[in-house]
Amino acid sequence: MAPHPVTQAIIDLSAGACGGIACVLSGQPFDTAKVKMQTFPSLYRGFVHCFVSVYKQVGLRGLYQGTTPALIANIAENAVLFMSYGFCQNVVRFVSGLDRCTELSDVQKACSGSVASIFSSLALCPTELVKCRLQAMHEMEASGKIASGQKSTVWSVVKNVLRTNGPLGFYQGLTTTIVREIPGYFCFFGGYELSRSMFAQHMGRDKEHIGVVPLMFSGGFGGACLWLVVYPIDCVKSRIQVLSLAGKQEGFLKTLMGILRNEGVGPLYSGLTPTMIRTFPANGALFLAYEVSRKIMMQQPGD
Repeated sequence: MAPHPVTQAIIDLSAGACGGIACVLSGQPFDTAKVKMQTFPSLYRGFVHCFVSVYKQVGLRGLYQGTTPALIANIAENAVLFMSYGFCQNVVRFVSGLDRCTELSDVQKACSGSVASIFSSLALCPTELVKCRLQAMHEMEASGKIASGQKSTVWSVVKNVLRTNGPLGFYQGLTTTIVREIPGYFCFFGGYELSRSMFAQHMGRDKEHIGVVPLMFSGGFGGACLWLVVYPIDCVKSRIQVLSLAGKQEGFLKTLMGILRNEGVGPLYSGLTPTMIRTFPANGALFLAYEVSRKIMMQQPGD
């Protein structure tokens, strides 16, 4: 018997939050390298050079800059994402004339995830803006785009945004975030469900019992599908959110065309290597934590 819709929403939200925590803890240094390389592609020859440079400049803590807002961002994004994902699945069932307990196809789940990402973008954008600025603060000072000696704490960045742009300043890059999320999460959930289906078919069992390693691989595969499709869009988003610290930036299309005209296509893929390395452990941990915690919370008393 399916839980009450409100109970189901709370379960999906809680399980998504657990997944977000696992994702950040397993992949933060790679995410920091990604943002630095996206924003200042000419400073680093590759992700190893980026790692070594950051370690020499500010020590190991430099690779964990922005962890607090990253945790908040991922908990908020994944909680809203998976809660909306469950809701959107029910909408798809209703539109398709299916029963609430009917299993959706992989494509239907991918569509549900794509629509759910619109809601999660509203939760993600403000916290990701703070995270990206913290991660690239050193490079902003070194390049002379902002005055040196500024505090690089969550609260100092929040105060700067409020003082400079007001509350709406936290939504700089929102359009780009939504443009990234809609196709990205179609590929994310589609790749995840497709991989699970293939494992289940190969192993001769249902998708819920394929085991930990196939589950984590499926999560990583979904993440890889997402980033390969949307990485240039994410690069533009990072530029807008970080460089807006030095003044108002152009919108998505003008920023994209400016990069292509002045720097070429290459910088749009700067930081892709650490992103792809990160995606398997981080998204594997995300889906493992989500599925396990959701399964525990879905158990009926006496099961």
